[in-house]
Parts: sequence; C-alpha cells; structure tokens
Amino acid sequence: MSYTTNIKNEVAFLEETKSEAIAELSGFIRNNSYIEDNKLFLTTENKKIKDNIVNTIKKIYEINVSVEIKNNLNFSKKDLYLISIDQKLDFILKDLGIYNNDMKYLDSPPKFIVGANEEIRAYLRGVFLSQGSINDPKTSRYHMELLISKPEESVFVQKLLNIFDLNAKILNRDKGYMIYIKEAEKISDFIKIIGATKAVLYFENVRTYHDKINHTNRLNNCEQANIDKVVNAATIQLKNIKVLEDNLAVELLDDKTKEALDYRKKYPEASLKELSEIISIETGNKITKSGLNHRFRKIGDLAKRLNDSNKK
Repeated sequence: MSYTTNIKNEVAFLEETKSEAIAELSGFIRNNSYIEDNKLFLTTENKKIKDNIVNTIKKIYEINVSVEIKNNLNFSKKDLYLISIDQKLDFILKDLGIYNNDMKYLDSPPKFIVGANEEIRAYLRGVFLSQGSINDPKTSRYHMELLISKPEESVFVQKLLNIFDLNAKILNRDKGYMIYIKEAEKISDFIKIIGATKAVLYFENVRTYHDKINHTNRLNNCEQANIDKVVNAATIQLKNIKVLEDNLAVELLDDKTKEALDYRKKYPEASLKELSEIISIETGNKITKSGLNHRFRKIGDLAKRLNDSNKK
C-alpha cells in the first residue's frame, strides 16, 4: 500500500462538524465530478474514500446514493467506484458552494464554505482525497502535488495552502495545473493540516533519519576545496550583481539573465548545480549548470565593462 493511500485512509473518517464535512465534500466534488443526464457522478479507486463520501452525503442530505464498480481504464489494477447522485441535486450543488442561486458554476467557493481555518483544512483535505499524492519520504526526493483541472481552482487552492505558509507553487501541465510543494518541512506541515497524525509521525521519523545520514555523508565526502570553490564563485557573482545595481544597469540584461541574477540573490550559498535545479523546478523551464554559468558570464562581462568605464 502506498504512502499516499495510507494518508487518505487515515483522514477518510476523521470526526468532523457539519460545516467541515460540507467543506471537505465541496473540495472533493469540485475536483472530481461531472454532470450527465441530471446526475452528479464522482469517482475514486479507494474504498474508504468511497464509503466516506457516500456516508457523508447520506447523513447531511438524507438521500440515497448509488455506487457502481467499473473496470478502470487508466491501466490500474484497482476497481473504480462510480458514485452517482440524482436527488436534491440543485440544492446540494448550491449548498456546497459549487453553483450559485441561479445554478451557474462558481469559479471558487463562497466564503461560507471556507470561512474558518478548520473549514479551510477540511476543503484542502477534500482536494487531496480527490487529486493529491505525496511521495514516500523513503524515496530520494520529497514531493507533494495536487493536480487541478481548472485554472481558477488551482489559484484558489494555492492561496489556501499558502495561508499556512506552505510555499506552494503551480506548474502548467498537459492534463491541468500541478500545485506542488518540495520542502520536506512544508510537506510535513501539510500532512498535519489535513489531520493525518500517524502519517506525520512516519514522515518525521524517516526525514530525521535521512537528515542524519545526509549530514554524516556531507562531513565525510565534502572536500573543503570544493566548498571554497562554490563560495568563491558565488561571492564573485554577487559582487558583479552589486556593480550592475550600483550603476542601474540591471535592465540592460535579457530576461533569462535577470532571472539568474534574482535567483543568485535569493540563494547566495547555492552551488551552480543546486541553483540550476532550483530554477528548473520553480519556473518549470529546465536550465543546465553550464547554461546558468553562461548567464553569469554575461553578468561578469557587463560588470567588467562598467568598472573599466568608471576608472577612466
């Protein structure tokens, strides 16, 4: 069973107030539903999520909910649960803040759905149950993502995440918009926010172990000369950047070189390799170490011309 599945199973049946349950349903249905022949259809491969959704809808809206098991068409070995709702549909869609009183789709839920912190947490939990995944911390990289189909919803969810200072970013993908978090501490905070206590403990135990191993490896494997080389290169680059700024010459650079300048100031201690990886992840535009070095040579050349001109 995957780490993501463990998290979803843990939070599927948390005790919630009615407003929290509505917020969670809203987050799930907004990101995993379609309407056909006056029926609302929801899908999930996870039995516990299916049971949670069905039980919550029955409890709040006092209606019958149909469930079918379908063959999965995305090459998954798991069955697909198809949940359908055809009773009180207009009322439910308005009550969940998905449609307004005129039955027009709302790009983002109204304030009454996510008015308090606990409701925001519940909404994010619903989005995660619908479209979320988190890498097992035992793997080589930390990564959490939510795949959202609508641009307005992706921006809205990103804002909710960043209320908790999670530094969530958005990338445009072929199938929609990927909201992602890369920092281990922030991913741990997110798991805590959606209420997966056991999953947080597991994540933190593994992360602590990794940190100790990585620290030991750095002490054993890093030669001081290499560290000095990184520091010296970064120091020279920062000095060149200051020359450009002091001479109001930053605007003479092209956009890609200005991007390198901004990231060097933001990450003054990063090596060229680390900085190229950061830029590739955060912007979605891949840049190699050599390509980044070429941009810093441009900055250095301009700084030298400015220094020579000032001496005359």
